[in-house]
Amino acid sequence: MYATQALTNLVPLAEELDKNKVTPGVLGFIVFAALAVGVWALMKSMNRHMGRVNFEETPAEPASEQPAEPAAGSAKRK
Repeated sequence: MYATQALTNLVPLAEELDKNKVTPGVLGFIVFAALAVGVWALMKSMNRHMGRVNFEETPAEPASEQPAEPAAGSAKRK
């Protein structure tokens, strides 16, 4: 019974809105601003963490021409 009363009270308010002029309003702006601040904070944190990374690539060693020796415990089958 309460739901039907709420709908009957809100329907006339919905008809008063101009259907060609719908905007996100203040709540939409607040949500967008909060997301923007969150992304900015994450990017600042990422830059700080990437600045602390000390990565030095080791030079590639040339491959030896001798074949690798078999493991100590392996036995040859005949």
